[in-house]
Parts: sequence; C-alpha cells; structure tokens
Amino acid sequence: MPLKRIAVLAALALTLSACTGNTPQNQGGGNQSGGVKVANDEPGEKVVIGFSAPAADHGWMAAITNAAKTEAQKYSDVELRVVEGTNDVNLQISQVETFINDKVNAIVLLPFDGAALTPVALKAMKAGITVINVDREFDSPFAARSTVLGDNHGMGVSAGTYVCERLKDKPGSVVAEIAGIDSLPLTQDRSRGFAEALQGCGLKVSNRVAAEFTVESGERAAANLLQAAPKIDAIWNHDDDQGVGVTAAIKNSGRNEFFMVGGAGSANVMREIKADNGPHKATVIYPSTQGADGIRLARLAVQNKSLGDLVEVEVPRQVQLYAPVVTKENVDRYLPTAFES
Repeated sequence: MPLKRIAVLAALALTLSACTGNTPQNQGGGNQSGGVKVANDEPGEKVVIGFSAPAADHGWMAAITNAAKTEAQKYSDVELRVVEGTNDVNLQISQVETFINDKVNAIVLLPFDGAALTPVALKAMKAGITVINVDREFDSPFAARSTVLGDNHGMGVSAGTYVCERLKDKPGSVVAEIAGIDSLPLTQDRSRGFAEALQGCGLKVSNRVAAEFTVESGERAAANLLQAAPKIDAIWNHDDDQGVGVTAAIKNSGRNEFFMVGGAGSANVMREIKADNGPHKATVIYPSTQGADGIRLARLAVQNKSLGDLVEVEVPRQVQLYAPVVTKENVDRYLPTAFES
C-alpha cells in the first residue's frame, strides 16, 4: 500500500473521527480542539458516567484517562465519576458493581482483562446502564452498547508499508521487530500485520525480540537484538513507552545504520521525528483518545442522539480508529493530541 494511499485513508478516518465527536475539526490527526458546534453538542438531559481503566503505569494509559476527563468537561450535561485505575481484576469488578448500585446512566470501561470483566458488564447492561467498551473487548456482544477500538493489525500494516517504501530499492534488507508482550492478542495482531505488509514488497522480519511495554524491558530487549544482529536496516518497535528504553540501548550501542518506526504515537517520539535528530523517522498511531470517544458515545447513546454526520439514527455498534503513519512531513497534525511517555 503506497504512502499516498495511506494518507488518503488517514484523511477518511479523521473525517469519521470528527463524526464520532459531532464537532467538525479544524485540524487533522484527531485534534479535538476547536470546531463548529452542531445540534448534538447542545445541552440535553444530565448524563452520569462512570469511568474505569487500568492503572496509569505508562504514558498511553495515563493519556486515556486524562482525555476522558477533558472530554467530559466540555459538556455541561455530563457528570463524570472516575475511579482509581487498577490492574486488579477483582477491584475493577467491584468498581463497576459500585457504579451499578449507584444507578449511573452509563459506564465507560477499559477493562484490564476483557474476558474477566464481561460478566459484570453484562450485569450493568441488564440493569439498563449503557456500557461503552474501550480498547480491550469483552467476550460477549451483549456486554456493551458500543465498543471503541484501535486497530492493532492495521498498526502492523502501516508500519510495514512505511518500511517497504523506505527500503523498496534495497532488496535483502534486514528488518528487525521489537514486539510487546507476546502472549497478548494485540501483539500477535500487530506482528501479523507487519509481516503481511513486508511480504508484499519481498521483505521479512529477520530478527525479532519481545519486550513488555515498559522502559526497562524495552532497553533489555533492544540490547539483546543489537548484540544478535550485526547489521540492521530498519526496526519496528511496537510501543513508544518501551521505546524510551529501546532508544537508550541504541544510544549506548553507538549504532546508527538503521532507521526506526515507533508505535502508539508518543509526543517524545514525535518531537524526535520533527527534529530529525534520532533513529525514529516515523511512528504509527494507536489512539489514546479512545476514552474520550467513549465519553462522547455514552452521552449520545443515553440522550438518544445519533452521530451528527451519519444518516443512521443510532450510534454505531463499533467504532474502530485508524492507524496512520506519522512522519516529519505530517507530524504537526498529530503532535497536539500525542501522549507523553
């Protein structure tokens, strides 16, 4: 898929994102500032929304919760109740139980474990509470009114397509991959998309290691990779949070023969891309605005409103956000909504 086509698809995805917010945007890249008011933004009946997510132990997850809070503050008819983020499944289930007992109108839930939180989400739905599932899917389609997702497979496809464009005149190039937690379906989806895109231009992953989405694991995995591979032309790192450690390992190695593509879209990496003073030449967005979109969808669903730019009279069953490639040429479009690693 050429980069021109990626740009076209990104523009389309951004248009749909504007539909989700019901506020036409004056910038691309998911920038949520500004825009013209439309009917759905006018105050309606009060909506009490409970919000629960895992612990903010890395930049992307912190940005999810912060974006949700910021979004709720835009609406005078929204009361947002945010509980402390936790990686304890039993505690998160208890938090949702409290929301049910408090008879909130909606729950926006990014579960630590989608399968484990499915029963309590079903209980909330049966109690007449609108549940919006964010990022990690429940096991049952009846557990949520709507689901907001990133595109993990698409991240891999976008990263691989960019690498192909950069190395198209260099057959036999050595491509390396630094994945996240290998046991997670999201990591498997990213790797599968990356391999498929590379196959399209005759390349493959020659060296692959896995980290754990943390700075420490990223540095350790990258050090092992650099020791095992004496020559590399390109690296795709799945996650910009662990990328802080990856970048440290590269700096310590003194190597500079390759370029790197990041993943998730942190502000740290985007600033490096803009300055063009490090190994990162691109990163692939995994939107940290999913929680904010969940807040908007919850408000619309409870107030029986639809997406402003769609003919359908109900909010969609599922919203999957696009995974565009950020480069020096378009970084200014995406930097305003990037998260800090």
